[in-house]
Amino acid sequence: MEENHRRPSKYPPEENAIVNWWKHQQKLMNARVLKEGRVEMLQKLLEIGEKYKRVNQYQ
Repeated sequence: MEENHRRPSKYPPEENAIVNWWKHQQKLMNARVLKEGRVEMLQKLLEIGEKYKRVNQYQ
């Protein structure tokens, strides 16, 4: 994300696995299945992702 200044996309095949992992980790975190250390790391990653959230260009 820091290199491309955007979040991973589900369309390019090389980024598809990253997006699937990201979504699965969020589901595990919401279900409170992840260990505490991983939750902290995922929170940091989500904060970085919020910085590069897509913006609607038509507004």
